[in-house]
Amino acid sequence: QVQLVESGGGLVQAGGSLRLSCAASGRTYRVYRMGWFRQAPGKEREFVAAIRWGGSFTDYAESVKGRFTISRDNAKNMVYLQMNSLKPEDTAVYYCAANEQSAGPYDYWGQGTQVTVSS
Repeated sequence: QVQLVESGGGLVQAGGSLRLSCAASGRTYRVYRMGWFRQAPGKEREFVAAIRWGGSFTDYAESVKGRFTISRDNAKNMVYLQMNSLKPEDTAVYYCAANEQSAGPYDYWGQGTQVTVSS
């Protein structure tokens, strides 16, 4: 099992920045990739960004490319999501997730952290 705990959410004005953190614990040696997802009210959960746990490969949703940056610190078992130039449409609950495989559904999820961007 892998446990994930997100932090860093909050209220920010449009154009501002936030940095989300995800602390991983448990069997992190089984993790292949980490991801960030988000779910806005009345919408389905959507992919935001992903990073390979043991490498530098990253992937982003088109809607956040150039504004968000995913990074990791393996020594601390941490994953981060730096969010710049935030827009009201970025408002959502953001979830950290871990996958033991290179593809397919993510295996483990955090409880989520709320990000609210005011206009």
